Amino acid sequence: MQLNKLAFTLSRQLGTGLLALPLITISSTAAYAQDGANEQLEQIIITGTRRSDRTVAQSNVPIDILDADQLTSSGQLEISQLLTNLAPSFNYPHATVTDGTDHARPAVLRGLAPDHTLVLINGKRRHAGALLNLNGSVGRGSSAVDMNMIPAAAIKRIEILRDGAASQYGSDAIAGVINIVLKDSDDEGTVALTFGQHDTQMAGVPQLTGVSGDAAGNLQFSTGEDRKRSDGETWNLSVNKGLSISDEGFINLTYEYRDREPTNRSGFDPRRQYPLQASGLLDPREMEFDRYNHRFGKAALEEHSLILNGGYTLGEVELYGYASYGVRDGESGGFYRRASDSRNVPAIYPDGFLPYIVSDIEDLGGTLGAKGLAGEWQWDVSLTHGWDSFNFNVENSLNTSMGNASPTKFDAGTLEYAQSLLNLDLSRYYTPNWLPDSLLVAVGAEYRRENYQIKAGEQASYLTVLDEQGNPVAAGGSQVFPGFSPISATDRSRHNWSLYVDLDTNLTEQWNIALASRYEDYSDFGSDVSGKLASRYQLTDGLAIRASISNGFRAPSLAQSAFTTVSTQFVNGVPFEVGTYTADHPAALALGSQPLQEEQSLSRSIGLTYQAGGLSLTLDWYRINIDDRIVLSESLSGPAVVQILNDAGISGVQQVRYFTNAIDTRTQGVDLTASYNLPLHEYGSLNLTAAYNRNDTDVERIAANPPELNALDPDQYTLFGRLETKRFELGTPDSKLNLSATWQYDRSKVTLRAVRYGEVVDAGSTAANDEVLDAKWITDLDVAYELTEQWQVSVGANNLFDQYPRDTISTMGQTDFNQIFPYSGFSAYSIDGRYWYAKAQYRF
Repeated sequence: MQLNKLAFTLSRQLGTGLLALPLITISSTAAYAQDGANEQLEQIIITGTRRSDRTVAQSNVPIDILDADQLTSSGQLEISQLLTNLAPSFNYPHATVTDGTDHARPAVLRGLAPDHTLVLINGKRRHAGALLNLNGSVGRGSSAVDMNMIPAAAIKRIEILRDGAASQYGSDAIAGVINIVLKDSDDEGTVALTFGQHDTQMAGVPQLTGVSGDAAGNLQFSTGEDRKRSDGETWNLSVNKGLSISDEGFINLTYEYRDREPTNRSGFDPRRQYPLQASGLLDPREMEFDRYNHRFGKAALEEHSLILNGGYTLGEVELYGYASYGVRDGESGGFYRRASDSRNVPAIYPDGFLPYIVSDIEDLGGTLGAKGLAGEWQWDVSLTHGWDSFNFNVENSLNTSMGNASPTKFDAGTLEYAQSLLNLDLSRYYTPNWLPDSLLVAVGAEYRRENYQIKAGEQASYLTVLDEQGNPVAAGGSQVFPGFSPISATDRSRHNWSLYVDLDTNLTEQWNIALASRYEDYSDFGSDVSGKLASRYQLTDGLAIRASISNGFRAPSLAQSAFTTVSTQFVNGVPFEVGTYTADHPAALALGSQPLQEEQSLSRSIGLTYQAGGLSLTLDWYRINIDDRIVLSESLSGPAVVQILNDAGISGVQQVRYFTNAIDTRTQGVDLTASYNLPLHEYGSLNLTAAYNRNDTDVERIAANPPELNALDPDQYTLFGRLETKRFELGTPDSKLNLSATWQYDRSKVTLRAVRYGEVVDAGSTAANDEVLDAKWITDLDVAYELTEQWQVSVGANNLFDQYPRDTISTMGQTDFNQIFPYSGFSAYSIDGRYWYAKAQYRF
């Protein structure tokens, strides 16, 4: 009974929502401590454990702990970008000109899919975003949690569990878990204002200085030094304030506003824009045309986010909860339609047009719960709800088939995802005679309901005008993003429930063992059982060995089961109407699709930890096997495919792709972390950290072609081919090294970070078309000074030395679009170059 009272007291002191976190305990890398390694080792672990007496030094699987001080000692403003700068296993690729993905980019942990990582807020499951990533970027075919909707000013710390955890948290915790713990202060307040912009010179991309033409109608260009850019101006205002409710509770409020102008890293367009004159000469407008007609870089955005975290003690019961709301308006460019383009209407756009995707994203979520003691049992019950909406608008565009009558703005439809959860968790300690230590027993149940909707856009956004014979008169739908038609509209729901049990005890003073098992049943995909065994043995006072093994499964997401649309995509500069279909759609069935099955995973890890004085070291090896991964097939096209589609009653589509269980993968790697806190006496202190990740993914099996494709030409028609295979294997860095040094002296603080991103390959359909992005160092610097106890100012630079990935102009210059889009969207770091910033903060 005393142990349970102690646990309940500690949980009140450590924050809200913590008792809902499952069993297996976690180790901190300790590589990110700013207050000294010894203090870090004594920190109580929260994520992944129900024990309230487990410290970092006693944990048995790896975690990164990032505190608020590290998150604010940077010019980065988005959570995903902060994490990639601080955590070596986390990557945030910089895709651009990828439709909605430009507005809500996915991130990956350990090189796996974005939907293999579970995100928690205060230990409670966060809902995924409504956007399904479809274009050729990392995370293709998956949905991800939009972590950037959470303002950094609201965060107390972030804990990244790097281990399979499906048996504790549910089916999508295969790569790991990210737990965002919100601030719980009841009196402190801060106001911070940041301004920054890019000031850069684009490596390998020359500035266009002149345009001329010859008698044969050919364009000629003169160029100068590498192009210079100053853009992407960003204002960020954040306000955080804690308030007490008598002596029994608190409310902590955060508001953040961000306004970011777009960046543009495009090269000039070398294509002829206008038809030749009757004489065969160039149109004179060619010489005056602005050839920087694309937008290649960050999307423009304006964002508001508000979050509330609170708790209140009512007798022996503690009430807790949080609520968040955010809106984001974004604008990104597509492919420029030239004046002579068959999809242009010259009467509307005599010089061509650059269509924009304009997003309206709305996101809300929250948890309300209570916890307390009932006899020997510690209980926790909570209700969590989340909702995300992604509305597609298209501007500066047209519907070609409508001719001069076409509007130039369109509502192209909306994606919505909602999730509701009900949790009940119970835990207590037993002291059986046959064990040398107490046994923690935890049991629980969860019910989850999900809903996914596609809402049709306005008619002009998807309409195709037909002639008297029933043939399209021209390209239909809004250019850059055809709207969702009523045929694509869907409203699909499902539910699942799960039961779990966890056990945790010390077999000896040196040896801890923990077991977890979870039964989960989906209304649309049946049931499965997952389990985990984790253990740690203390070899000496400073040296310990740890290991874990677990299995899991991931049911297809609702988006993967329900999403259908047709969009315009480019292959080698040629536009195609591409249909994306569910596995049960008639188009997919005609081409051999099979019903989707759940993914199955097996994770193993073993590691060493060492602590002595101010030094901390961890080394962990891992392997994750996933069978029957859910992916998008290759885009199937050609006369034979079109004929099959026509026979199935589907016309106007030239390429088809559908969701399928096509591959088995093996991901393995190693994580190494180190930290050392060095006192400098009268010169302050210096904290040195290093963290390294080596990660390798291999596609071990590719599903055989279905008979429908083999009947055509098995050499030409492949369900899952080289390009997508290599994107899985090589699309994220093969290694990553994070180094940092923080010097604190008197009122000054200087933080220097350097991240080495390993090699990435932007794969092509053949090896000759692969674009290899060499390893690169990116250096950030932040210098802060406390003017008074209340005021602090800081200046700094992200990408201080203005580094860029290898340009495509010199390495892959066989197409015009390598000139227009000179850097790969698979770059693991920003393709926008150096970014300067200044920040002022007031504490009250």
